[in-house]
Amino acid sequence: MNRWQEKGLLIKLRRGLYVLNENDRKIHPSRIFLANAVYFPSYVSTEYALGYYDLIPERVEDVTSVTTKKTAQFKNAFGMFVFQHVKSGLFFGSAKVKDENGLPVLIAQPEKALLDFIYLNLSSFKGKGTDVFGLSYRLQNLDILKKRKLKEFAKKYENKWIDEVLKDLLAFLKQGS
Repeated sequence: MNRWQEKGLLIKLRRGLYVLNENDRKIHPSRIFLANAVYFPSYVSTEYALGYYDLIPERVEDVTSVTTKKTAQFKNAFGMFVFQHVKSGLFFGSAKVKDENGLPVLIAQPEKALLDFIYLNLSSFKGKGTDVFGLSYRLQNLDILKKRKLKEFAKKYENKWIDEVLKDLLAFLKQGS
């Protein structure tokens, strides 16, 4: 494997996982597809998924995912892949979609991506009111979020701070409509 890598025939994704070089493969895997393959089980969520759904204006370079395994990150020729641990009871709410090559990939539904982001960055949201959503995180295109699904998903976190932040989020959504 090392010789093939040195010759440029293989690109290392992580220890034990490789893809053929660009000239020798028929399909050029998307970064979401690679994220799903690099660390399993996982699905793309948080910042990268929020960018995917155009819920935040910033371009997100690191592919962020959640996993039931330990938190990890991998850097390779395709970029940085960041995996944050969530307990198994919070590993839900992903959807299987097709990437630009027609390959199946797992990505959080918009509501779950936002709740995962809040949960994993809770100290940035606690007690901040509604302004944090519009000013700090500049959430946009909020019409794709389903309030009922947000409430249903938030219950599964069984966290009083998530409940408090959800109240602020719902008030923020109401302001925008």
